[in-house]
Amino acid sequence: MNRICLFCSTGMSASFVASKMQEVASKHNVPLEIKAFTDCNIDMIYDQYHPDVILLAPQVNFKFSIIYSKYNPLGVPVEVINFEDYQRIDAERILKRAIQLLRTKNR
Repeated sequence: MNRICLFCSTGMSASFVASKMQEVASKHNVPLEIKAFTDCNIDMIYDQYHPDVILLAPQVNFKFSIIYSKYNPLGVPVEVINFEDYQRIDAERILKRAIQLLRTKNR
């Protein structure tokens, strides 16, 4: 099962988005585990969960280059979630993008 981890500054907004994404994945029988965390624990979460994709909430986009340079070379796609999708909690669009990232990883 592939794992997608979302990170935001407090973990609260990302938790809601992750929950909605998990609902969409489950509804379509897509075998994914989607969880959300605070960005200050990213190293510990990576070691514990070994995510296949890392998504960053728009409010932590200033950390993108650091996180990307650390985890992308390990084969983990890292991306900032589109602001409008995140704001609208468009779980389906966010999930579709995450699945696209998984596909590029698995090539």
